[in-house]
Amino acid sequence: MKLLDTHLYDLGAPDDLRHLINYIARAGKYISYAIQVGDDLGLAGSNNTFGEDQLALDVLSDKFIEENLMICRLVTTAISEEKEDPVHCTCKGEECHGKYSVAYDPLDGSSLVDSNLSIGSIFSIVEGDGFVGKTGRDQVAALYIVYGPRTTLTYSIGKGVHEFTLNDVGEFELTNENMRMRETAKHFAPGNLRAATQNEKYKKLVTDYMDEAYTLRYSGGMTPDINHMLRKGEGIFMYPKFEPKYPNGKLRLLFECNPFSYIVEQAGGLSSDGERSILDIEITEPHQRTPIFVGSKEEVQKVVEALR
Repeated sequence: MKLLDTHLYDLGAPDDLRHLINYIARAGKYISYAIQVGDDLGLAGSNNTFGEDQLALDVLSDKFIEENLMICRLVTTAISEEKEDPVHCTCKGEECHGKYSVAYDPLDGSSLVDSNLSIGSIFSIVEGDGFVGKTGRDQVAALYIVYGPRTTLTYSIGKGVHEFTLNDVGEFELTNENMRMRETAKHFAPGNLRAATQNEKYKKLVTDYMDEAYTLRYSGGMTPDINHMLRKGEGIFMYPKFEPKYPNGKLRLLFECNPFSYIVEQAGGLSSDGERSILDIEITEPHQRTPIFVGSKEEVQKVVEALR
């Protein structure tokens, strides 16, 4: 049995980064427990920065994560998808001179909660104060946690992709090491199918996938869909832009697309916004959006060529 902390140590993760990931994992344990035993999964009576209704579980998850980032004394800036502005971390009331900044989506796919489908938390970690002016290649770590029939944590620090499962005694135990993606795929997850009503190329692409007997796997949550691809070792996730509602794409570069692109590319896959790797896009503001095509390398290249 190899636990998360030991695995990070053996991979040569710097001590402060190792401790930070362990604090994030602890927040994930609290969220997992809240999902299992919580009675109140309804609306919180509040809205996030985009005017979207928040679930009580959204608010609670955000609280668990922020508290752990605050007390670890390793983070200078934290920014949540649920909030407009970054939080500058303090240590016992004083400014914290931490080494890292963390961006996170506390509960990706929260609209699936009442359907009892898998949801997750996503994290992007960079060195320094803040994200603006950086790209996804500046990430020193990315990870996500899936809350499903099992709670799993998958991470990369630039040395492969590794999955851990929360065991009965509350430890994340290694279950898949050095996960890899094949270059071709037979699963596809076509997000934003409404875009097919205005983009004939996207409509033809989806139709071609069906004609070629690809298997559809789309849950409505990015975390379970990307996790499915990594577990199967192949697949393609697509989310193009949609005029006029999402002219720059719907999914957020900082909270969703960068960390997942980092992990998928570490597993041998590829990411693109249709022109370049997601990891090459400069971050100009925390809530910027982008189209995304991510997954098996040849499939992403095929999609980008088809949509030119």
